Amino acid sequence: MKFEQSLSNELVSLLALSLVSLIFLKLISITKRSTAPILPPGPIAYPVVGSLPEMLLNKPAFRWIHNLMQKLNTEIACIRLGSVHIIAVTSPELSREFLKKHDAIFASRPDAVSARLISDGYFSLAFSPAGDQWKKMRRVMVSEVLSMRVFRRLHAMRCEEADHLVRYVYNQCKNPLINGVVNVRDAARYYCANLFRKVVFSGRFFGLGTEDEGLGTEEREHVDGLFTIISCLYGFAIADFIPWLDVFDFDGHKRIVRNAVKNVRKYHDPPINKRMEMWQLGLKSEQDDILDLLINLRSSDQTKPLLSVREIKAQIIEIMIGIVDNPSNAAEWALAEMINQPHILAKACQELNRVVGKDRLVEESDIPNLNYVKACLKESFRIHPLSPFNVHHVWSKDVVMGGYFIPKGSHVLLSRPGLGRNPRVWDEPLRFKPERHIVGESSEVEFVDQELRMLSFSTGRRGCPGILLGSTITTMLLARLIQAFRWKPPLETDIIDLSESRHDLGLAKPLIARATPRLDSQIYKQLYI
Repeated sequence: MKFEQSLSNELVSLLALSLVSLIFLKLISITKRSTAPILPPGPIAYPVVGSLPEMLLNKPAFRWIHNLMQKLNTEIACIRLGSVHIIAVTSPELSREFLKKHDAIFASRPDAVSARLISDGYFSLAFSPAGDQWKKMRRVMVSEVLSMRVFRRLHAMRCEEADHLVRYVYNQCKNPLINGVVNVRDAARYYCANLFRKVVFSGRFFGLGTEDEGLGTEEREHVDGLFTIISCLYGFAIADFIPWLDVFDFDGHKRIVRNAVKNVRKYHDPPINKRMEMWQLGLKSEQDDILDLLINLRSSDQTKPLLSVREIKAQIIEIMIGIVDNPSNAAEWALAEMINQPHILAKACQELNRVVGKDRLVEESDIPNLNYVKACLKESFRIHPLSPFNVHHVWSKDVVMGGYFIPKGSHVLLSRPGLGRNPRVWDEPLRFKPERHIVGESSEVEFVDQELRMLSFSTGRRGCPGILLGSTITTMLLARLIQAFRWKPPLETDIIDLSESRHDLGLAKPLIARATPRLDSQIYKQLYI
């Protein structure tokens, strides 16, 4: 009897102890949860779809995201779209953590309909997830295509296109029907596209061009296709966040990108196929351009080509996208701002007079001494980037950043306007003031901001490997335009409308301005010899 009573007391004590233990563990769990880092601030998400309905009702998505961050008064936000956490950042301190401190787990790319179609299944460099293909294409681009050796070798081609730019604008000045009224957006974009066609295909036009040496129907269709691709790249398609809806293409995103890629490849693929056949048949023996270089790269044992036709075609589209967008947009915005502030334009012209003079055209060798011209372009990159975000990164592990929990698989977007227009960082952030980038007379202006207070060319492991080429093209474009011509609004009483497009960050209307020759007539005549 005593034994049974003792056993009963032990069982009661054991049960009581178990109950107390469970309560204690529950309290610890609740305490841990309450002190654990939380997600960055963001809207309340619906089950399954997250905030997709709200995003679709407030297009374009990038403006909705930025407006949301302003309302929440935050420099980091988390927006769940489908099952994906979108982390948007406008803080330079957090950007440095992402791109520098945690670069290794920040170096991959998310799967996206646009990136997959443009790269033909991730065969190019910029859009490929981290892995062997990315490493291979990075070696190709850094060590071969964008090497200093190739940069120097293609110098003459770049000079030829800079001359052609001046000749084209000069033709507009001589045309009595338009009296020097120039569509600067067209001139800038076509200069960049011509330069690409020259260094890749050794030819300026796909067709015959026009009498004033402008672009023909083929080139216009080609450039339009490229900018359609750029506008859709990582464009928040529904299928990027709910993959099983890809087959329905509810927002038409897939169709638009596929058609644009088809239009571009209609002009790229025939010359690529023809050139490869020429090398195979022994009809060509010297490398004249980037296409020849890509075709002739060999594997480590030298027995077979390093790149397949598919890889070459995908990488050439990517190179083209990288060349046409940033330089043309930066030069167009810079010139528009400078026309509205004539003292800035005059100061840039004075620098060109001092460094170059007026008896020759500015050359690439002058660029290191054109600090004020570069400051104007850097200011344009700061206030007026074309793309609202850097190319999207995907987070490869759970991590705590800035006191917030960033889940594995999150898409991290560093905001270009959010950084460049951050009032905590920049004095009068919306004012075009190039002087802010000139530290001292002996310090050369560089487009890349190492403190990530702005994004011109991306940095880190997935940073742009073509900074030298991009910087050179951008500077030569603006320097040639303002050295060779005086610029005013089309009507003397006008000012340039600096309204921003709703659909991207470019000018709402193309820059239309009146150009008049600024140099001696003999300078221009030499371009026709």
